[in-house]
Amino acid sequence: MLIFGAKDLPTPNFFSVESVEDIKKSSPKDIVLLDSFNSPYELAKYCQANEVAYAVDIANIKEAVFASNLGASFIICNFELAKELQKIADNYLWDTKVLAKISSEDEIEEVALAGVDGAILEAESSKHKAKS
Repeated sequence: MLIFGAKDLPTPNFFSVESVEDIKKSSPKDIVLLDSFNSPYELAKYCQANEVAYAVDIANIKEAVFASNLGASFIICNFELAKELQKIADNYLWDTKVLAKISSEDEIEEVALAGVDGAILEAESSKHKAKS
C-alpha cells in the first residue's frame, strides 16, 4: 500500500499545476498534480506525451477511466469512490494507482482493509503550488 503525506515516510512532492508552463517548472522528482481535469485534457495529454508522472483529483468514474487512458500515474478521490474505482482498476489491470484522500493517519487501516492502492493525506494533495 502506498502512503503519501505521512510525517514519518519520505514521499515525492505533489506539484500543483494549471498550465504547461507550470509543468515545465516542476522537478523530475515531483509528481505533477493537475488542478483541473476536463475535456480536452490538454495538460494530461502533454504529461503523457512527455512522460511526466502526474496525478489527478477526480470526482467520478468517467473521469477516472479517462485519466487511466491518458496515462495518469495516480487518481486521487474520496474514500468511497476509491473503493469502487479499485475494483475497476483491478478488473482492467490499470497501471494507474488509486489513492484515497484521508484527513488523518488513523484512517490508513480502513483504506488498507478496503484494498485500495494507497492513501494520501489531504494536506499533501494541495501542498505545493507552482510559482508564477
